[in-house]
Amino acid sequence: MRIRNNRRSFLSSLVVVALFALCVILGGLQFRWIAEVSIADRERLRQSLDASLRRVSQDFNAEIAASIRGLLPSNSQPNADATEAALAERYEEWSKVDEHKRLFGRVAIALVHNDKTLFRNLNLQTGVFENATWPAAWQMIETRIEFRPDPRSNRPPPNLPSQDVGLVFDLPLFGMLPPEPPQSPLARREGAWLILEFAPDYARDVILPEVLQRHLGAGAKLDYQVEVLTRNNPPMLIYQSDSAHPVDAATADSTVNLFDLGFAQFFPRPGPQGFGGRGLGPGLNPEAGRWQLLVRHRSGSLEAVVAQARWRNLIVTACVLILMIAAVGALMRFTERAQKLADLRMDFVTNVSHELRTPLTVIHSAAYNMRAGLTNPGQMESYGALIEAESGRLKGLIEQVLQFASAEAGHTVSTFTPISVEAILTEAIESRTAAIAASHGILELTIEAGLPTILGDPVTLKQAICNLLDNSMKYGGKWIGVSATLRADKEPAVINIRVADRGPGIPKEEQRHVFEPFFRGERAGLGQVHGTGLGLNLVKRIVQAHGGNVRVKSEPMKETEFIIELPVANRAVQG
Repeated sequence: MRIRNNRRSFLSSLVVVALFALCVILGGLQFRWIAEVSIADRERLRQSLDASLRRVSQDFNAEIAASIRGLLPSNSQPNADATEAALAERYEEWSKVDEHKRLFGRVAIALVHNDKTLFRNLNLQTGVFENATWPAAWQMIETRIEFRPDPRSNRPPPNLPSQDVGLVFDLPLFGMLPPEPPQSPLARREGAWLILEFAPDYARDVILPEVLQRHLGAGAKLDYQVEVLTRNNPPMLIYQSDSAHPVDAATADSTVNLFDLGFAQFFPRPGPQGFGGRGLGPGLNPEAGRWQLLVRHRSGSLEAVVAQARWRNLIVTACVLILMIAAVGALMRFTERAQKLADLRMDFVTNVSHELRTPLTVIHSAAYNMRAGLTNPGQMESYGALIEAESGRLKGLIEQVLQFASAEAGHTVSTFTPISVEAILTEAIESRTAAIAASHGILELTIEAGLPTILGDPVTLKQAICNLLDNSMKYGGKWIGVSATLRADKEPAVINIRVADRGPGIPKEEQRHVFEPFFRGERAGLGQVHGTGLGLNLVKRIVQAHGGNVRVKSEPMKETEFIIELPVANRAVQG
């Protein structure tokens, strides 16, 4: 049996080790797969962000272009006065219906005829154009509008100021004034320029939040930290979503240019080359656009987002693997314990069968001899005593099995009454006096005077003491010591009942198993000592049902002591 159990334990350990190694291999593969998936996730997030930013740029440019188109006269005008009047009328209509009427901080028109340039500013309150001087910040626009090409090359000088000024946008109005006579092809054309200055507050507070929330938002909060700057030098801050965490080009996850307005957005037909912005539409030229939008994920970067997701996946995977390993270990342990319990139950059946067979064989033999007339009248008394003793042994065995079944069903103790420990010990010893005397044993009883009462079931407590006495008679030799003392230093106070013997003792490795059901030590099997392995388990169940505890102390070849601790009844019961 032991060889078989050892072999089964070795195979179980081997299976656990193999499963653990398999889990480690799977963990390594999972780590590698998660790293590959993380790289793909990072690229997917970057592509998704770039696509969202392109949509942001397109929507923002479309909002601005729609507002500008609302200001343009629908038809060509014959002269400057008509152009100015058409613009004033158009602005009055536009300001009534356009939801972004606060988008422009200043509206002006520059009228050019030969070498003369007339600058007219629109009074936004009265809707009337008034004469004004060029603002100092618009000098580059003035220089560019008044520029006359070199007759020899018809090319602008390389130092001509760019029209991409951060907040100011100028748009030539085509087909309003006739050109100069054809005999002077390089002569300056007459023209009109619409000049608009955008209000950064309105872009910051209205347009940008709406567009960003539409494409980069999650609920009421943006997923990204955003900054919008002008592209002139030095740049001017237009919008910032989080002032505590500014974004710069070095740490941005992605950027896109805004305010990229071309003629294709204002006129349905192609316009002459060389006028207006450099692009034909929004987002076609990465260098086009007056403003630059920079975004960074709120976690710090897309790399941080992917790293967090990777670590979360790794932690979840590790937890799953640990749970798998724990489940396998628990399964193997429970299987081993179940197999051990099955072996113990089989041993119990074998022992009980043996215990039942012995008294039944004796009773059967005595009855056969008496019936067959093989006994004389002088032997009848001894046969009767033999039958009585064996039937009593058989009865005790059956009662022990029934008590164990009752305890398994949770019916260890039926009633609790105030009882005297001295009375219980006395009754238990008296029930075993004859057996002790027959084995030529010596029993010493020591009971402390004035012990308080306890609450319990006298029948089951007596049975527990008897089981300890029987155990000492089987394994402990000739001397048995029983004592009862009060321990008032504990809270609540307890009564210690000790049953000791001076036998060979219990090996240390077996002491933690002696209270398990069906367990019998190696010496009991080798010595052919009768028993079922249920006595000490019933003792533990009975004591625990009374709120107490039982333990064993044993030193080989010196002394074995079982100690029962039972709580003292409260003062109301004592009184």
